[in-house]
Amino acid sequence: MFTGLVLGLGNISSIARNNGGARLSLDAGSLPVDAAIGDSISVNGTCLTVVEIRGSVLSFDLSDETLRSSNLGLLRVRDRVNLEPSLRPNTKMGGHFVTGHIDGTGRIASKTLTGDVYTIVIGVDQKITGYLVEKGSVAIDGISLTVVNVARESFSIVIIPHTASMTTIGLKTAGDTVNVEVDILGKYVAKFLGRSKDTDLMQTLAREGFA
Repeated sequence: MFTGLVLGLGNISSIARNNGGARLSLDAGSLPVDAAIGDSISVNGTCLTVVEIRGSVLSFDLSDETLRSSNLGLLRVRDRVNLEPSLRPNTKMGGHFVTGHIDGTGRIASKTLTGDVYTIVIGVDQKITGYLVEKGSVAIDGISLTVVNVARESFSIVIIPHTASMTTIGLKTAGDTVNVEVDILGKYVAKFLGRSKDTDLMQTLAREGFA
């Protein structure tokens, strides 16, 4: 579990493909000071397990499924990635609950600078927008962000200067692929309501004008 508050950027050192997927190594700078084998770390929003540590270089094994369903399969040596260690009992909860399980990828349709703030429109499949609400939460490459507008196959977000400078979102341009994870709480609510169409709860919601 993560918060979506990126704590540092990593630089890809190597990607070695194998029959089962790939071994990804990255220089995490000062982030792995207390990292241990088996720890979970969010890399561009994808929950990965540390399998090797050599100084500041962390290595992870990626499955074929992870490579296909996220933008990790597009990474090249020297690319930068967002990093966040897993949530601890004493960690401040400043973002939202992020699982590190990517729901799909999106492509940046536009990135517009107004003053010092970026507005980014991301094109996604309808299965993603179905779980998004205006002013709700979404994780983009592991960054906890607020949804501004939702369309049929796209949504927009606004990036403040701090976020742009501290994460990879400031480096992204139109056409780039990003990892998208919708709010897990919204997914649970949608599933529960979908199974409860004939329950007293749904009847009450309908009577009060909410369903």
